Amino acid sequence: MLGHSSLHEIHLVHKRVPSKDHAPLLDREGNSARLQNGMGQEGTNPSWRLSLPHVCVATLTSFLFGYHMGVVNEPLESIAYDLGFAENTLAEGLVVSLCLGGAFIGCLVSGWIADGIGRRRAFQLSALPMIIGASMSGHTKFRRNPSSCICSATTKDLDGMLLGRFLVGTGMGLGPAIASLYVAEVSPSFVRGTYGSFVQIATCLGLIGALFIGIPSKEVLGWWRICFWVSAIPAALLALGMEFCAESPAWLYKKGQCGEAEAAFERLLGASHAKSAVAELSRSDKGDDIESLRFSDLLYGRHFRVVLTGSVLYAFQQLSGINAVFYFSTFVFKSAGLSADVGNTCVGFINLAGSIIAMLLMDKLGRKVLLLGSFLGMAVAMGFQVMAASFNLPGSGTLYLSVGGILLFVLTFAMGAGPVPGLLLPEILPNRIRAKAMAICMSVHWVVNFFVGLLFLRLLEQLGPQLLYSIFGTFCLLAVIFVKRNVIETKGKSLQEIEIALLTSE
Repeated sequence: MLGHSSLHEIHLVHKRVPSKDHAPLLDREGNSARLQNGMGQEGTNPSWRLSLPHVCVATLTSFLFGYHMGVVNEPLESIAYDLGFAENTLAEGLVVSLCLGGAFIGCLVSGWIADGIGRRRAFQLSALPMIIGASMSGHTKFRRNPSSCICSATTKDLDGMLLGRFLVGTGMGLGPAIASLYVAEVSPSFVRGTYGSFVQIATCLGLIGALFIGIPSKEVLGWWRICFWVSAIPAALLALGMEFCAESPAWLYKKGQCGEAEAAFERLLGASHAKSAVAELSRSDKGDDIESLRFSDLLYGRHFRVVLTGSVLYAFQQLSGINAVFYFSTFVFKSAGLSADVGNTCVGFINLAGSIIAMLLMDKLGRKVLLLGSFLGMAVAMGFQVMAASFNLPGSGTLYLSVGGILLFVLTFAMGAGPVPGLLLPEILPNRIRAKAMAICMSVHWVVNFFVGLLFLRLLEQLGPQLLYSIFGTFCLLAVIFVKRNVIETKGKSLQEIEIALLTSE
């Protein structure tokens, strides 16, 4: 359970824990009561170098996620011109948003796929539709009308583009959910926060990569095809690289493959830490029938509160207005005399800088502190936006306030609200339900993301910027209260320590 009163007073009373382990693993401040490396070996930490290559390969899927989120931004006008649907806003909207529909479906089934075929095969499966979809989008044919020099396409051509975007979306939804699981399950606890931040950093690099590779699309005819084709390279590297990566020991143990789990721990942590890591996995195993887990088990009963906590965190992440800020930033930067390319580049690098800061602080300050500071900073940034929309400051004061508010919002988002939920959820979810519960929580993210994007401009028109940004700021403050009351600190603890500490007596 994650109730406020119980989170800070958890004691191990489970009958399967030996008497020497009866001391609480989480004290009132959420700190570890025992000095462990989190993988069962006392005194020394395993080498972080062993698991690093496995984590880097896994984060290729996050790079692809960021790349495909931004790949159509620059060349969309050229795509519409070449395929003959210029000035058809519905077709343009479908090219952009159909990817989100595929991502929702991919995310929704990700937990069942990850539990069914394993994390490695699930990564490879996620790469397949991204390769096929990118190739379909890039190979969409068109024919030129020589009399008018305007490109026209058959309906089948546009359908091919849309089908390709949908297939890419399914891979986008499947991959990042599994990446969060895999990184949490293969990382030593003392660097799990740092490695978890790689997911957000890779996403930022993908967005920046898409921005830069799309710049020539306005000058070079058909360059947008190159933008799609290029994305097949990291997808192929992901599929190939996973052949050489270790399977998640937690998944192997859950499937009853204890010998393979120990061998995986040897690759990830070293031989001296493998046996103790498997022993700690067995301590958190309550003997549940993993095959009998039903969808309804996640929505009520003893797992409901932890699933609700994760879902609400992802909902607050999107209700903070992050995607609305990204959308509105182009207008603000243009008002400041900057081109959209320069403005988007500034936002991209601020996002990357915040993610790097989060990586450096995640295992020092902890997840909860970063979440609290992030949502609080985002609320302040929204306050700047409200002030900029409400008051006419002398000179360029209003414009500077608005630009500063946007950059502060993106920076503080990247330092906590962006990377932490994807790291925290695999940490607090029990091994038995981890993959499927992650799928549900991240599906909430996609649903809220879709509706915020759908309604933002309409609400901005009807409510005005002052009230709308006040609403976003209020959601940020509500998130601060929610995190303070419901989120525990997990830095420096193994997944098994956290799971055992959160077990209730039966």
